[in-house]
Amino acid sequence: MIPEHIVNRKGPRSLKDLNPEVLAYLNAGKVETKNLMEWLAVDQLALLKTVLEPLDKMAWYSSFEVAVHAQKKPTANSNTKVIGETFAQLSDTAFAKAHLATHSSDIVRCWACWTESLFYDTTATLLTAMQPYAADAHFGLREVVIFATKERLIDDLETAITILTKWAKSTDENVRRYAAEVLRPVGVWTKKIPQLQEHPERGLPILELLKSDTSKYVRDSVGNWLNDASKSQPDWVQSIHTKWQKGTPSKETLYILKKGMRTIEKNR
Repeated sequence: MIPEHIVNRKGPRSLKDLNPEVLAYLNAGKVETKNLMEWLAVDQLALLKTVLEPLDKMAWYSSFEVAVHAQKKPTANSNTKVIGETFAQLSDTAFAKAHLATHSSDIVRCWACWTESLFYDTTATLLTAMQPYAADAHFGLREVVIFATKERLIDDLETAITILTKWAKSTDENVRRYAAEVLRPVGVWTKKIPQLQEHPERGLPILELLKSDTSKYVRDSVGNWLNDASKSQPDWVQSIHTKWQKGTPSKETLYILKKGMRTIEKNR
């Protein structure tokens, strides 16, 4: 049993505030990270041992260690990717689903996401495999699935938009949010999408479905999408603002428009 004070803890504001007892549980894969500070603090190689040892796969460990240390500038994000890539070299999707994808540690599930993403050749099969990760309850995994898929979607944008337009109708707010967030023209720590920077109207099938979304999580993404577009196509965003304001826009739509217009308003 995990102590109540560990389960019900709040995430630390800085790494120096992290309780060593909490870190031990995180490195053992027994609890999920509560916030970014905890996520950054996890020793992923130590966590990896807790996954490999019960599976009698410690012979694999040196491959992971070499891959992680071969990086010029390792980060928590890059370590997650490298470990996922190494699992893809040493195993298969069945292994990832059985031993990583449902793990109690969100970071292990992030490895699974990266691993599985590498086994699919088409946009359709990739997105089908990635939907459970986009729907995951943990914030970190919902960001990692964007890192693991965005560049592939850019290369087949039309297909991605067609599929994600269907996702925008999902009853799961996390899936709807992914549909908008993964195709943000600029985004955060991700590759830009020149096609949408130049022609943001291509994203309208998704945005129109989400313009009055009941979830603030989704509305924030849609607002940020429009704000991204405003940096290269301010006139287009202004036209959307005018269009969506006609009639009696909902408070949800007004929230999105305010967020989407912030760069335009700042530059006036």
